Amino acid sequence: MYQNQNQTLTFRKSSYSATRNDCVEVADFAGGSAVRDTKDREAGHLEFPAAEWSAFVEGLKSGGM
Repeated sequence: MYQNQNQTLTFRKSSYSATRNDCVEVADFAGGSAVRDTKDREAGHLEFPAAEWSAFVEGLKSGGM
């Protein structure tokens, strides 16, 4: 797991979420991506190495999940 304590993360909400608040937000950083719950931003975030995040996104796109 990466430690991005010295880097400010800029989170974005999926365009599929529109105005809903029950989704996740993603922030990219050098070497990976971070994910957090829109409803509980103060709880923190999870970080994933770039290869793992890319495999997850590709799995979603291909309908494998």
